[in-house]
Amino acid sequence: MTKTYIPPQDTINQQWYLVDAADQRLGRLATEIANLLRGKNKPEFTPHMDTGDFVIVVNAEKIKVTGKKRSQKVYRRHSGRPGGMKTETFAQLQARIPERIVEQAVKGMLPKNSLGRQLFTKLKVYAGAEHPHQAQKPEAIKIQTIPGDK
Repeated sequence: MTKTYIPPQDTINQQWYLVDAADQRLGRLATEIANLLRGKNKPEFTPHMDTGDFVIVVNAEKIKVTGKKRSQKVYRRHSGRPGGMKTETFAQLQARIPERIVEQAVKGMLPKNSLGRQLFTKLKVYAGAEHPHQAQKPEAIKIQTIPGDK
């Protein structure tokens, strides 16, 4: 019987990727980012370990959704107090905190446990084109989320 290979923690190479979210579809972009964070693109992927990479998302304010989602998609948050539910639409949240839209979409695609919380800390989202991570030399990665577009 063969044993499953588990990579030692010190041999896992974590890279930095830069993703431009301008004019990209939210859900399709979020799945690609979640796969990079988990490390599913690597041959040494292990489900219970952090084998993924760091991802920087810029231009989160320019993300697109299809259909009537701008006015019908609702984001909820709760203060924990009775009657403390606050709701706002995609358009309202995009005007107020555009980074949160991408963060929530990716967070929903990560595991719902301590590993998922650890992976989520490796996601860095910025509304504009500027980011403070030039020292890490992120590799720009092109993600195509619009079907049929070249």
